[in-house]
Amino acid sequence: MNRKIQILSILLLGVSQVAFSQIKEEKLILNKKREPEVKKIEKKKTSVETIKNYPPEEKSQNPVQYKITDVPAVSDFKTSTIQGEDVAPKFEGTAQNNYVQFGMGNYGKILGDANISKTLQNKLEVGGDFHFLSTQGLKKEYDWDSKQSSATIGAFVNSYGDKGKLNLNAEYGLNNYNYYGIYALQPSSDVDLKQTVNQFKVNGYYDFYSNEILNDIRVKSSFLKDHFDAQENQVSMLANLSKHAVEMGKSGITLNADLGIGLEAVKTDFAIRDRNSSNFFNTSLTPKVTFRKGDSYLMLGSAFSFLNAKNSNDLMAEQMKNNKTYWFPQAEFQFAAAKEFKFYGGVDGGLKINTYGDMLQENPFLVSDQYLKPTETKYHLYVGLRGDIDETIKYDVSAGYGKMRDIMFFKGNSIFDNGFTLNRSAYNFANTFSAVYDDGNVSDIKGSIQYFPLANLIIDGEVRFTKYDLKNYEDIYNVPLLNASIGAKYTMLDKKLLLGFKGIFASDRTTNSFAIEGIANPGMIYQSTENKNDKVGGYADLNLSAEYKFHKNFSIFALGNNLLSSKYQTYKGYKVLGAQILGGVKITF
Repeated sequence: MNRKIQILSILLLGVSQVAFSQIKEEKLILNKKREPEVKKIEKKKTSVETIKNYPPEEKSQNPVQYKITDVPAVSDFKTSTIQGEDVAPKFEGTAQNNYVQFGMGNYGKILGDANISKTLQNKLEVGGDFHFLSTQGLKKEYDWDSKQSSATIGAFVNSYGDKGKLNLNAEYGLNNYNYYGIYALQPSSDVDLKQTVNQFKVNGYYDFYSNEILNDIRVKSSFLKDHFDAQENQVSMLANLSKHAVEMGKSGITLNADLGIGLEAVKTDFAIRDRNSSNFFNTSLTPKVTFRKGDSYLMLGSAFSFLNAKNSNDLMAEQMKNNKTYWFPQAEFQFAAAKEFKFYGGVDGGLKINTYGDMLQENPFLVSDQYLKPTETKYHLYVGLRGDIDETIKYDVSAGYGKMRDIMFFKGNSIFDNGFTLNRSAYNFANTFSAVYDDGNVSDIKGSIQYFPLANLIIDGEVRFTKYDLKNYEDIYNVPLLNASIGAKYTMLDKKLLLGFKGIFASDRTTNSFAIEGIANPGMIYQSTENKNDKVGGYADLNLSAEYKFHKNFSIFALGNNLLSSKYQTYKGYKVLGAQILGGVKITF
């Protein structure tokens, strides 16, 4: 191995220690006989022919673990945008499915998780998964409670039959935290800011080995309830029909035909403030055909949505009902001049049902009373260039422009009543957010790259620029103009030592905020003044991890998060933890 390259690799690891334990790590295939997969470069699903590499007999000999959760080995505090994501690199090819790990760190952080599975007769695999994470929060930054904890427990079943594979999983999650981001008032230290979210999920997936007619079937369900009696039930089903690899004479062109049939139902009820209630039922059809020759292809299709929506709250005289049919264009082409240069472009669109559960994943500090509307992407045009250079560098660069209706983002709330008292509900300190909607256009430029300089070194990077031009709001709130990340993992000492880093960068964001003053007369009240052009600063979050295997069944790990101890905020008032060090042990069996 070239010594200069080794030295350069180690220097890169030292310089780029960025957000290591906070972005989802997707495994890469390093076998040079195969084209390496690319992290987050190709997200778009087309009807381009794919080869399903899991015939029944092969699956029975080498079953694949079905992950029901992303087990956060190095989760950040709840206030971080990167909380709950496992970015610690994994030992490739030597990892075992069954493990237990435990870790402790500063800020009172405790981590424990386990994954156990067993393959039974008749190609049946059963297993369970458990995860727990807690932290005491920012005691030196806030007088009141900012601790949080989360726990998930799940079970799964994998069955590999003669015609396809079946995956079933059930999971219960509990998130317990506080609305601690108070910046405009000064309550006492014993103020109750508690919020809890319980969610139970049941999912099923059947995938046929062939692409003949019925390709796969997916069913998902979710049941959510929070501390303020918000309730949301959601179920969705999707069936994909297909006929692939139809030869078009002797031209060398093959035809793929696909039809997706989907159903989605969401019912949400809130019990405080305006008592918003919503009920959505959406049916979707996505027919498409693809003509392919070699690596070049042309896909033509459409997407249809048939939405039935009902909304009500205490302010409405009667329930609002809406039945609407949507059509969206679907087309994509790729011209492969060479494997190094593949030009592509297309247009797409769609309808996204915004749910309370999805919103909480993005911003857990929402008031438990939201007006829910679907977001419509009327069209999104894009062009790009991607390629694989000598199976050492893989890249994708693209630019797009789209028109959207009811773009959803988060606006800060003021206090909900002007009474001159600090004896308030947990969400009534100008410390929560609500979803708002606006129509507009969006422009985006993004790029991803992966570099494999050595068999034991992977470097990846990603950057995205997104600009919104809204109809009513001058700026979109709490959305950065620029996001970027860089990461790497490096194995040493005969694959016994694994080093890694991941870094996340974001530009500042426009937000709204409130100044609140007490007025002595008349009646002793609070008066709020809104600043519609406040800023939440950008950040660089740098992270590092190391894991050493003493034995094939035993290893120790050390993780460092936010190593620059950046005092950034994800949302106004919500500071993240400073520099964090966590160490622990892991036993596999």
